[in-house]
Amino acid sequence: QVQLVESGGGAVQAGGSLRLSCAASGRTFSRYAMGWFLQAPGKEREFVAAITWSGGSTYYADSVNGRFTISRDNAKNTLYLQMNSLKPEDTAVYYCAARPGYSSSTYYTQVYEYQYWGQGTQVTVSS
Repeated sequence: QVQLVESGGGAVQAGGSLRLSCAASGRTFSRYAMGWFLQAPGKEREFVAAITWSGGSTYYADSVNGRFTISRDNAKNTLYLQMNSLKPEDTAVYYCAARPGYSSSTYYTQVYEYQYWGQGTQVTVSS
């Protein structure tokens, strides 16, 4: 069982930066593949970024590639999302997600692939 708690959301102007954190409980965090997703009002939850349990491989949605960076600190049981060059279209609730990884090199990009979800943190980008 894993519990996830996001933090770091807020309001920022276009071009600004935010760093989201996701604190995880549980002794096996280092064996969980992790991901970030967003959900804008009236829209379905969509993939943002994923990372393997080792942190050695990452994958990004085209819309954020080059602007966002996913990382993890297994010693601190924490997942991060550094968001730079933010745009108004990045406005959404951001969720972190976790699931046991098949291997140290496997990441997951689909909502249905994840077992555990945080409560979300709001990010609002104004123009």
